[in-house]
Amino acid sequence: MPNHASRRTLLTVAAVAAATAAGAASATVGPARGPGGPAPDDARPGDRAPGRSTARHSSGAAPREAMERMGLAELVGQLFVSRVYGHSATEPDSEDAALNERAFGVRTPAELVARYHLGGIVYFGWAHNTRSPRQIAELSAGLQRAATAPANGVAGIPLLLSIDQEHGAVARVGRPATLLPGAMALGSLALGTGGSTAEARRAARLAGAELAAMGIRHNYAPVADVNVDPANPVIGVRSFGADPHAVAALVAAQIRGYQGAGVAATAKHFPGHGDTGTDSHVGLPLMTHTRARWEELDEPPFRAAVEAGVDVVMTAHIVFPALDPSGDPATLSRPIVTGILRERLGFRGVVVTDALDMAGVRQKYGDDRVPVLALKAGCDQLLNPPDLGLAVRSVLAAVESGELTRARIEESVLRILELKARRGLFDAPERDADTARAMDTVDAVVGIPAHLAAAGEIADRTTTLLANPVGLLPLDPADRPLLLVTGTDPASPTGTTGPPTSVLARELSALGCRATALPPARAVAAAPGNAAVLVCTYNVPEGESPQRELVTGLLATGVPVVLVAIRNPYDPARLPRCAAELATYTWTDVELRAAARVLTGTVRPVGRLPVPVPGRYPLGHGLAYG
Repeated sequence: MPNHASRRTLLTVAAVAAATAAGAASATVGPARGPGGPAPDDARPGDRAPGRSTARHSSGAAPREAMERMGLAELVGQLFVSRVYGHSATEPDSEDAALNERAFGVRTPAELVARYHLGGIVYFGWAHNTRSPRQIAELSAGLQRAATAPANGVAGIPLLLSIDQEHGAVARVGRPATLLPGAMALGSLALGTGGSTAEARRAARLAGAELAAMGIRHNYAPVADVNVDPANPVIGVRSFGADPHAVAALVAAQIRGYQGAGVAATAKHFPGHGDTGTDSHVGLPLMTHTRARWEELDEPPFRAAVEAGVDVVMTAHIVFPALDPSGDPATLSRPIVTGILRERLGFRGVVVTDALDMAGVRQKYGDDRVPVLALKAGCDQLLNPPDLGLAVRSVLAAVESGELTRARIEESVLRILELKARRGLFDAPERDADTARAMDTVDAVVGIPAHLAAAGEIADRTTTLLANPVGLLPLDPADRPLLLVTGTDPASPTGTTGPPTSVLARELSALGCRATALPPARAVAAAPGNAAVLVCTYNVPEGESPQRELVTGLLATGVPVVLVAIRNPYDPARLPRCAAELATYTWTDVELRAAARVLTGTVRPVGRLPVPVPGRYPLGHGLAYG
């Protein structure tokens, strides 16, 4: 019998947030602080996180005093968070040095920090910043030495180093670091039997501990968008789900987890990106919700984030006429950033733009105007402008012309410096610049057996059994069943895991089955004689597609077909019904190994759908064995 979650069950998830906030010592993994790292703050969220307060740094030089020593160029530099090319602060590869020269007029990351007095650097895999945890830690230490060197102006302010490490579909740091289930998988767990938000907090605490060990004190997570559009091209499984109250509880839990590990969390993408049909990386989405619909659906997770004391909120490059009829994207909208986020929700922390090189924010205004307009709207940090030099000059010119006041710049800089203070960056800057110490911390914290085991335990409770009409599952490894695994093999987000079909086949074989992975072109011919065929699907489109053709061909062989939706749980509605159907929400190794354990009954399926699958399964649907 299906085990459906009622509306009351879904709302119970929100109530669990209070218990989660009270103290989930059992939900934390690994050290609460790395060697020499900042003390955890999740036990005292009101003392250390901004929320609606105006907390000040309690040790060392006060942020205000540091700000008052800065000249205008240094103040403006603190507003910017830029990409940089290379694995080393001072010795990048020649190709990366050439990219830095072309983009910034300098050859090394250290020179870029010194030239612009930058407030932060964001790490990307494509910029060659994230080769390995030890390399990242060394890069972080080198960048901090550059930022705090006496030669870098009179301020010597530490950098806030940041990354997109949501886990699941978006991750920059791969193995040997610990990789965890993503947001929608955690949403499935929270709705499952015995589920709560504690595991989401546990995952964030673990992830935060590893980021802090690598010198990264700011993560662009969690996603606070409520995904109600199955065709959403940019959010999807990055969201915790479709129920705003459940999403709100999970967002609050992850904020407490990250910030308890000494890493600033970011609720994104304000005012909500979960019901858009355009990817803001390539276009300008239009949100058609009414104000009442926004208050019901999109607002609750952001309100919960503010109440949980989130350090940072990221804006969305979307047009939202019900909130601002001007046609400006939210990032540039004073009614949205100041009027709603600051005044209605009472947020007093740092507002960061989504990346300013994205098409969504560049369609209406030029690259020289966007940074200025973002500051006028109420944003504090300007993330990754396409032309850093132009952006800096534009802000300086706006101050000199009077369009922006020095007081307005100082307002944002003070928030940024207070954030750095809360995250311990002023406590012992020489510690953060110590490469040897950084290596020791990485070895003690990142990818350790306890963290890897915890990731597997969490993943075991996320797989959702959607259909099992003839009782095909669980497969009995004692029978040594012959299995064929095929389907789509997307590249992993970090490039360090997969391919999915091979990982699934290896894990099934390790559990006692006889499993072989084959490409789709060979699968139909090879299917006869197998006890079952497992087909991995990935973002199946509406209508005819190669994936639909593959499933149809496999069903025609008469061999039982098990559909494993390895990203979007919406795939089953776009395919013929199979002998069994599962959703994993992520195609990384940790989720696929967990799926193998569910398929063989090594662990029992407990996950529930955090989104409805139109025409097939309701919100909260999930089956159990026996």
